[in-house]
Amino acid sequence: MELSYQSTRGGEAGVTASQAILKGLAADGGLFMPCFIPKLDKTMKELSLMTYQETAYEVMKLFLTDYTEAELKSCIERAYDSKFDTQEIAPLSKADGAYYLELYHGSTIAFKDMALSILPHLMTTAAKKNQVKNKIVILTATSGDTGKAAMAGFADVEGTEIIVFYPRDGVSRVQELQMVTQKGDNTHVAAIHGNFDDAQTGVKKIFGDKEFADFLETKGYQLSSANSINIGRLVPQIVYYVYAYAKLLSTGELADGEWINVTVPTGNFGNILAAYFAKQMGVPVKTLICASNDNKVLFDFFQSGTYDRNREFILTSSPSMDILISSNLERLIYLSTGCDAALSAALMKELSEKGSYTVTGEMKEKMADFAGGFALEEENRATIKDLFDRTGYLIDTHTGVAAAVYRNYRQSTGDNTKTVIASTASPYKFSRNVLEAIEGKQETEDEFQIIDHLAGVSGIPIPLAVEEIRTAPVRHNTECDADQMKETVLRFLG
Repeated sequence: MELSYQSTRGGEAGVTASQAILKGLAADGGLFMPCFIPKLDKTMKELSLMTYQETAYEVMKLFLTDYTEAELKSCIERAYDSKFDTQEIAPLSKADGAYYLELYHGSTIAFKDMALSILPHLMTTAAKKNQVKNKIVILTATSGDTGKAAMAGFADVEGTEIIVFYPRDGVSRVQELQMVTQKGDNTHVAAIHGNFDDAQTGVKKIFGDKEFADFLETKGYQLSSANSINIGRLVPQIVYYVYAYAKLLSTGELADGEWINVTVPTGNFGNILAAYFAKQMGVPVKTLICASNDNKVLFDFFQSGTYDRNREFILTSSPSMDILISSNLERLIYLSTGCDAALSAALMKELSEKGSYTVTGEMKEKMADFAGGFALEEENRATIKDLFDRTGYLIDTHTGVAAAVYRNYRQSTGDNTKTVIASTASPYKFSRNVLEAIEGKQETEDEFQIIDHLAGVSGIPIPLAVEEIRTAPVRHNTECDADQMKETVLRFLG
């Protein structure tokens, strides 16, 4: 049975999966959603005997129904290969009573690799299926990780160009070096003077500019997105939550049907939304614990039912979560309205005009599966240090937020359900902050001295992704203001 997609704002319906992946964003500014969330057609017992690649096929075939079995399996095989430094792709480590789902074993050592390794293959397959002759321009805003992972995925992929905007002072030094040293004749990067929300808003404006799209069309280009607003990013992320449950079942850590909680460090809301989709598909997930840093707009939303971005933007040591407009929340809002696109569109209009909106009591009830929590900088540092001192397990600053929030949740609720924590980046991606947390002092060494120091202290080998940028030449040095992004796109495309 073919599953079609529709816009959360009602402007488009009956769109195939491959068309939704090519477009990225709906023409009315909405996000594509499947007309229903399919149920898994394999039992957890059957899934527990499968590899990551086999699990990926079982999940993705239900959402991407216009891809043939051969097409989908080919995309999966090319994505989840030796680019990952472990055969398991997403291993689980048990520490301090929780299961850390390590999503950073791909080529750019962050969880974005899990979806961005496959998106270029899904997209080029979709272009062939839909007889697209234009060159596809991937346009993306990044808070640090998506940019590099998308560039690595799309570098020198025929028929594509990729343009990434990131906030000049809003990413870690390793994140920045990973982007500005990226190879590939079709890769372009610009640092904007502003924060991630400015970059994301600028990209959305470009997508919403019909005249600009028509102009690009005359030049043989069409825009698409690699952000988590693209359904081709969200669907592959559902896989690792299904896989995590199946894996815990296969190792005897869980009984069949036993509930788990999932804790996710959250910025743009895509990663935790994927866990919610896994729950809707039949994975026994009880509570989804949404972990925020100092920018606790999501925590406040789940507490009060009011989403309000009118607040100070705080730069933290977990920059991928320094976000005040969580784009993917629109998909949950849409579901909570009972898929009422008009109501969904009205709330998004309020957000764009007033910077806030409030959901109804009935909508809030439909989000009862979510619990919010936040951890400020000091608590994050203390959690990283405590976990490392007691168990020898080292986590990055985003996973630190999740671990701190999970501890607080367990203490305040007494809920001892077994919990999977999404571990979203290698400690080496944020080496300065991680080392400062475990040593309790400010580090004065340069980035690579710190990385070597961290390796000495932790005994964890330095990933190839970090070694590569140690001596790599800087290839990209464009900067622009947030209101110059459209001109910058045109300059990149020549």
